Amino acid sequence: EREEKRIPDARFDILYEDDSILVINKPAGVAVHGGSGVSFGVIEQLRAMRPEAKFLELVHRLDKETSGILVLAKKRSALTRLHEQIREGSIDKRYQALVHGNWKNQRQHVRLPLLKYHTTDGERRVRVDAAGQASHTVFNVLRHYPDFTLLEAELKTGRTHQIRVHLAAIQHPLLSDPLYGIRDSRCPRLALHACRVSIPHPLSNDMLRVECPLPQDLRQLLD
Repeated sequence: EREEKRIPDARFDILYEDDSILVINKPAGVAVHGGSGVSFGVIEQLRAMRPEAKFLELVHRLDKETSGILVLAKKRSALTRLHEQIREGSIDKRYQALVHGNWKNQRQHVRLPLLKYHTTDGERRVRVDAAGQASHTVFNVLRHYPDFTLLEAELKTGRTHQIRVHLAAIQHPLLSDPLYGIRDSRCPRLALHACRVSIPHPLSNDMLRVECPLPQDLRQLLD
């Protein structure tokens, strides 16, 4: 007999909420939606927790291994407007990234075209390829450590795995990136965290800025 798969309850830290948008802190290791071997993700869990919500959709995605700010829309009009803003480039998303090596420049632009492909196992991957989509990331140094550097990454385009592949391509891979980097026993998971977003509010157009400090596992590593 087949059992209905029950979606387990999940408590996500709510960073901001009003009638049209919901901003949460997504833990590392949780997919944003079900599919490809994952039976449920953040969006399914939130819908299960809020059965009264008539509308709840992801505005953007975060990789499963990445922690931090995830924006959801509670109204279709808000979703449409936020997607327009993403296309216009008026949403400013910042990440903190811990990378191998001693980063030289205080501020560095990386413009390398990215192409999606599938491995022989059917896994989705991304590589730098002249045939790919134009992609642009700006990296700012926050702090130097003996073997690695803490960076802030500013996305100018929003390609799949963009920060991860750009960093690997310039020989500063993220710590413990299972796809594009080197496992590091000191770091329990991918060292990438969505730390700040600035959005013109989809209804009022007032600037909304939400911050989310580094989670405990990454802070402990830096300490």
